[in-house]
Amino acid sequence: MDSVYVQIRQLAQKIASHFPIPDFYQDYAQESDLSYQFFEEDPVISRLKSFVADCIDNDFGHGMNHVAKVTIDAGTLMVIEGRGAGYPNDFIHRKVMVLQCAGLLHDIKRKEKDHAIKGADFAREILKDYPLSPEEIDDVCISIRNHEAFKTTVKTHTAECALMSDCLYDADKFRWGPDNFTDTVWEMVSFRDPPPPLSAFIDHFPSGMEGILKIKNTFRTKTGEKYGPQFIDLGIAIGKELLDVVKTKFTHQLKRS
Repeated sequence: MDSVYVQIRQLAQKIASHFPIPDFYQDYAQESDLSYQFFEEDPVISRLKSFVADCIDNDFGHGMNHVAKVTIDAGTLMVIEGRGAGYPNDFIHRKVMVLQCAGLLHDIKRKEKDHAIKGADFAREILKDYPLSPEEIDDVCISIRNHEAFKTTVKTHTAECALMSDCLYDADKFRWGPDNFTDTVWEMVSFRDPPPPLSAFIDHFPSGMEGILKIKNTFRTKTGEKYGPQFIDLGIAIGKELLDVVKTKFTHQLKRS
């Protein structure tokens, strides 16, 4: 990555460190720990995680770091929403495992056009060799298919499938908060060769912020609707502060670019 963007990323991470952790992680620490335990210890997830790590690229800021966060948060949402719906623990635990399969595979075709559709098709082929029922594989594929914002969704065949699909969507959109400015943007910049001129990057900044803001009212689960907007607000606040700092500290670089 260009040295200027390395410096700006460090500034962004420093700015983000002064903001509070989203309430979601404090209010649901136990549920998050349970999802993390599945992510680390479940044999199906461990096997699939190794496969994904070997073949996913980080080119667009959607590599294993992004995948892990989405997968764990999706599982957390499934625990919260499942308990709220009165599902038994064994049922919830099974759905967490299935949903984490979707989380691991949701961006496997990120570099391709219509990546959600192609990712769902790819997941169907891969999961044939895993101990999932045809119905569970359908749930995974539909969840992957429906995880993009502002796209037409496909119909879910059960209430549980709809819940899984919504949990994956919300967990993915949590990343549009602080993560966007601490990691994602800079990994996307790093992919560009050569990197964009700093002036072009700054010119694009307002439209990028508008795109983030549009996510605020799209969360789909009850938990996502409650906590998701805070993720977005934190991301916007970090982005605004970063923009002011960049314009002040990098005036010479902006003039040259």
